[in-house]
Amino acid sequence: MTVVIKLGTSNITYPTGHLNIRHMESLVKVLSDLKNAGHQIVLVSSGAIAMGVGKLGLAERPADMPGKQAAAAVGQCELMYTYDKLFSEYNHTVAQVLLTGSDVEDAARRAHFVNTMTRLLKMGVLPVINENDTVATEEIAVGDNDTLAAIVGCAVGADLLVLLSDIDGLYTADPRVDLAARLIEQVAEVTPQIEALAGERGSGLSVGGMATKLKAARMCQDHGVDMVIANGADPNLLYDILAGLPVGTRFLGRGKKEEQ
Repeated sequence: MTVVIKLGTSNITYPTGHLNIRHMESLVKVLSDLKNAGHQIVLVSSGAIAMGVGKLGLAERPADMPGKQAAAAVGQCELMYTYDKLFSEYNHTVAQVLLTGSDVEDAARRAHFVNTMTRLLKMGVLPVINENDTVATEEIAVGDNDTLAAIVGCAVGADLLVLLSDIDGLYTADPRVDLAARLIEQVAEVTPQIEALAGERGSGLSVGGMATKLKAARMCQDHGVDMVIANGADPNLLYDILAGLPVGTRFLGRGKKEEQ
């Protein structure tokens, strides 16, 4: 099974922007074990800007584009050093792939990206993908890693996309303010009614929220790729997700409704 797993900023860093060492070590251990089991894993990792903020000792995420790009340049080094070090302990090789919107929108460049990814996976490498925040501007930016993860999942023909965040999944209402809100375990189609359930943004160091996740779900659905939104607080839930057990909210890839 080819699985794209997207990690949100809150999954790997503290609110300070510094690395959550214990949690990241647990994530890498589970991902390495899944690779050992024969799965092809592609990681889409947020966190470069946040880690740059922590590394530089900034009080908050920069508001201006050059500040964000500078923080990303510093944080990306820290992020990849950490992934390389941790995955190497389990004898897995990682590769860094940085993209902009134009890399996936231009047909020729997209084909080169797909060919490279195909070869990396055949070589047993675990690609770590992020937006190239150091050079991306509003004109060429994908904008958020939920969308980027969906683009990657569709491009490589993934069987499953997992968006790990700090929320359990899609609810009928905001569970922080409505005690009657219930988790929606399965969505066969992203309808206007489902889209209306999106509302919140991400944390102060992250970008996006439920709206970007539903956009990703719609993209995956159109390409026949299942997608799951789940809470990344416990990395071990990835075992259950890949086993098809009810964890978080699963969006069925189009054409799979009849199989359920």
